[in-house]
Amino acid sequence: MMRLLIVWFLVVVAKVTAVNVTYDHRALIIDGRPRVLVSGSIHYPRSTPDMWPGLIQKSKEGGLDVIETYIFWNLHEPVRNQNLKTPIARSFKRNEDKYDFEGRKDLIKFVKLVANAGLYVHLRIGPYISAEWNYGGFPLWLHFIPGIVFRTDNEPFKAEMKRFVAKIVGMMKEENLYASQGGPIILSQIENEYGNIDSPYGPAAKSYIKWAANMATSLDTGVPWVMCQQRDAPDPIIDTCNAFYCDGFKPNAENKPTMWTENWTGWFLLFGEAAPYRPVEDIAFAVTRFYQRGGTFQNYYMYHGGTNFGRTTGGPFIATSYDYNAPLDEYGMANNQLVFVYLITYGSSDPFHTSCNKSVYIMQGHRDNLNGDANVNFNGNSYHLPAWSVSILSDCKNLVFNTAKINSMATIRRFVATSVGHDLSDSMAISSKWSYVSEPVGISSNDAFNRPGLVEQINTTADQSDYLWYSISIDVKGAEPFLHGGFQTTLHVKSLGHVLHLFVNGQLEGSANGNMFTHGFTKDFSVVLKPGKNKLDLLSLTVGLQHFGAFFDKAGAGVTGPVKLEGLTNGSTVDLSSQRWTYQIGLKGESLGLNTGGSSLWVSGSPKSQPLTWYKTNFDAPAGDNPIAIDFTGMGKGEAWVNGQSIGRYWPSYIAPTGGCSVCSYKGPYNFTKCLKNCGKPSQNLYHVPRSWLKPSANVLVMFEEIGGDPTQISFKTQELESLCSQVSESHPLPMEAWSQDDPTRKSNPMAKPRVLLECPDPNQVISSIKFASFGTPQGKCGSFSHGYCKSSNALSITQKACIGSRTCNIEVSSSTFGDPCVGVVKSLAVEASCA
Repeated sequence: MMRLLIVWFLVVVAKVTAVNVTYDHRALIIDGRPRVLVSGSIHYPRSTPDMWPGLIQKSKEGGLDVIETYIFWNLHEPVRNQNLKTPIARSFKRNEDKYDFEGRKDLIKFVKLVANAGLYVHLRIGPYISAEWNYGGFPLWLHFIPGIVFRTDNEPFKAEMKRFVAKIVGMMKEENLYASQGGPIILSQIENEYGNIDSPYGPAAKSYIKWAANMATSLDTGVPWVMCQQRDAPDPIIDTCNAFYCDGFKPNAENKPTMWTENWTGWFLLFGEAAPYRPVEDIAFAVTRFYQRGGTFQNYYMYHGGTNFGRTTGGPFIATSYDYNAPLDEYGMANNQLVFVYLITYGSSDPFHTSCNKSVYIMQGHRDNLNGDANVNFNGNSYHLPAWSVSILSDCKNLVFNTAKINSMATIRRFVATSVGHDLSDSMAISSKWSYVSEPVGISSNDAFNRPGLVEQINTTADQSDYLWYSISIDVKGAEPFLHGGFQTTLHVKSLGHVLHLFVNGQLEGSANGNMFTHGFTKDFSVVLKPGKNKLDLLSLTVGLQHFGAFFDKAGAGVTGPVKLEGLTNGSTVDLSSQRWTYQIGLKGESLGLNTGGSSLWVSGSPKSQPLTWYKTNFDAPAGDNPIAIDFTGMGKGEAWVNGQSIGRYWPSYIAPTGGCSVCSYKGPYNFTKCLKNCGKPSQNLYHVPRSWLKPSANVLVMFEEIGGDPTQISFKTQELESLCSQVSESHPLPMEAWSQDDPTRKSNPMAKPRVLLECPDPNQVISSIKFASFGTPQGKCGSFSHGYCKSSNALSITQKACIGSRTCNIEVSSSTFGDPCVGVVKSLAVEASCA
């Protein structure tokens, strides 16, 4: 699990009362004062309003100054076309002012909560955002505007972009939320990572960027604007860096500060792939080098990733979880926490301080030599410097931090099955009482339509549903020879994706899917046709729309052909592609609103392993207030709703490859394929159910299962704290979080003795046991500590006495506390505790 990176600076944090925000070559200047800022991304719709205060408060306690969020255009203005149900008619009519800012979309509430916590806001308006979000944040109706071309010097697009950006800016101004009005917003962003893909747009890309910059600054927000990854960002726009490493980045003008708007704490999860993670030592290394080399604004992307509820995932094939290996996990709980004490000399132009009148000296650790550590002699002292690390010396003498040896507080959390008030079996299943409705195979709607040839899916559905039926009937002559009453042949299908289910005469005959890295797929299905009329139904599905790349809006989906019957008795091939097909947008159950649990069509029972089945059950909320997830073990693929709220697409039957999950070293450049876990397992089994969506009892769970599964196997699980750990070396200074706010030691003695701090995250819990304690040379990590060759005999008893029965405890890490078991050896204290 990711450890929470807490970056403390010897910089006084001002209240959010700035009225003037500018910048120079060194930093943002807030109310006349240059600031070194630490930021973190939290996207308001990827969590729930009841979670927001806790997320923001934990971020503040984690050392953040700024909360960064995108604005999600397709959430706030989902419909402007009156004819979305029949978009193939291509009749475009505007419905003005159909905005939605309720519930998880309440942007104003989110920004005000950040302000109330005393933090700043970076508002990334875009309105293109990428963000692994469906269609990059654009509403699908934008695609149907005549003559439009996205993200270029195109008048229809610029008109719509300006209208929405002005709408958001106007809302912020109306609530006095810009810093120039006394509010928390100190930065805004226009466009997003356009410089990565602008080349295919030709000369129009440059004129578009100039227009976007002028449009944004003309809105007179009173705060600077930025463009990520835009080397030609015109003045006064600040160009910024997004990457795993930005220590070598410099802005495109000498009067602009060095800003890192996305430091990727991990990577997104894909259905069918192993879960990527990034070692925290590498993050610490990257952050230290960035600030060391003149950076003054750094943002963790993500600080809380959250959940892609509903059909909001992009990709395609991006999973419902957006945990992102972030410091606050998908459920809002702190992952492994580390204290990163960073002493900084503001404004130094020397990245490697060489004189001892500086407050810090930074030693760079063997970036290229990854195989060995080194001993470095400096200022009459010898220092051990691990490869791929940075060491910080105070007053050119005392080692206060090394990125490879982290002073940390860590948590181990696990999900445990829980009862929900029913008389359940030992499996702890959600329910033994289910009802179901069978979804008709093929065409069942009066809105179905016929067309010659194969239609493209997104242009047809306008993304109002994941599903599009392609249906055709064919006749097989009775004179042909049949094997066991049928004739075996091959149906060849080419699709742009993303998923396809083939039904022959009402029976599921096979499925196919692509992936994020290959555009479309081809599948040969072996089918048996009967004499006479045969019905072929192809159910084509999307799994999130393309969200990135040049002209990404042109990426199609669906069965584009050819569709051929091959291997007939006379060796011939019949091309069905140009014949007349019948189409149906969406499912009958969707039009009936079965996702809410309504309708009189439900039948008691649960037909296991039947495709195209809606399931429903009632349940009581799990006791307590710990985070809740549904374990979808036993199910195939589909979507689930709790009390009418979609918890997202589930797909536990899509197993990650078995290879690639080896031991991962933090040393060496990181990329998203370097460190993987959960190989050979479902990409995602657990799906977040926010507690705010639940009532004490009589809750309704509805699932639509596409390929067949057993709903009696699924279970609720709650996230429990298994262990709380801390490991601190006696060579580290006192972690700043261990100081009380009024402790004069905080200012007068930054080299105070290091201490282990333990704190149960639940204020109603106390430390109930000490599972492990060792002072000396302990080995391993949280959950698998072991004694080293040097250990104190009384470490366990001293720790038990200091901690058990209290919510918090801190213990001085020194030989005066535990005795000296090995003179001349730098020792550390490792503790693992449990809370109850």
